[in-house]
Amino acid sequence: MADSKKTTDHDTIKKWTEDRNGAPAKVASTDGGDGEIIRIYFEQKTENSDLEKIGWDEWFKQFDNSKLALLHSTEAGNTFNKLVSRD
Repeated sequence: MADSKKTTDHDTIKKWTEDRNGAPAKVASTDGGDGEIIRIYFEQKTENSDLEKIGWDEWFKQFDNSKLALLHSTEAGNTFNKLVSRD
């Protein structure tokens, strides 16, 4: 795997996502609250069929409430990412 980096910085996450034509999203079958499952949506990925795009404010609220960090590729154009615990 290419080099990866872990971050909780909102500006870094937003820039990384938008640089790769991604958007904040949630799993459509979750209905808000603490049980909401967030992801990053990429237009070209077929496994996105169960995702619903949401706004950054909603995404970051769940991200912070769940104490998550984004593990992501540092390679230009690489969309590898995983939401992990901040611990």
